[in-house]
Amino acid sequence: MMTKINLARCRIVGRLLLTSAGLMLPLASAANIYSFKDENGITHFSNLPHLDKRYKLVYKIPQAWTARPNAWTPNFPKSIDIGKLVPVIDNAARTHGVDPRLVHAVIRAESGYNDRAQSTKGALGLMQLIPATAERMGVKNPFDPVDNIFGGTRYLSQLIKMFNGDLELALAGYNAGENAVIRHGNRIPPFAETQAYVPKVLAFYRSPELNRFVSQPIISGVAVAPSSSVRSGTSSSVR
Repeated sequence: MMTKINLARCRIVGRLLLTSAGLMLPLASAANIYSFKDENGITHFSNLPHLDKRYKLVYKIPQAWTARPNAWTPNFPKSIDIGKLVPVIDNAARTHGVDPRLVHAVIRAESGYNDRAQSTKGALGLMQLIPATAERMGVKNPFDPVDNIFGGTRYLSQLIKMFNGDLELALAGYNAGENAVIRHGNRIPPFAETQAYVPKVLAFYRSPELNRFVSQPIISGVAVAPSSSVRSGTSSSVR
């Protein structure tokens, strides 16, 4: 399966300058998210409002986010070794036809690779599955890394197919729910959290740091998913 990122929809990633230092900076450096709509109807996002006086604050990064170090820095307080997750992510990605880079990016944004993460809204585990989604995806134990990754990747795959390969909409659906995207005319919903989430995940997705964990190339904005494969037998079964 080939998935193409629709950059014409909204100039999010280019303006959100998380990539300015190769994403070597902690998440705190992302600061707040600012936005404006230009005369052509294109919505721009950035974390550097001084670049254009039209930028207005649309999302304030929660203190809990700014306090959390980069998931890939040496002092990251991870509860699980990222290296041990690589074969699980690869297997889940092959099984569901998703680029493993995208799975890594979602995990990094959702939980910072913390398999015990739990949000105030009840989202659980590495890919922050809410109980209803976990049940739909056949996940028995959201805190089990294999169970969680396979369920989250399955959901991500369904969203990508639902929105015809548009990763921006798929990620918006992952954050806000697919029905919210549909209700807003197949556009990224105007929720501050979702508007900040989509460019953050796409910036992680393009980060060269991912080369440590995956070898799948990205060519001209196209993520080439590996061929279908059967999941190897590890931990609990979710399919």
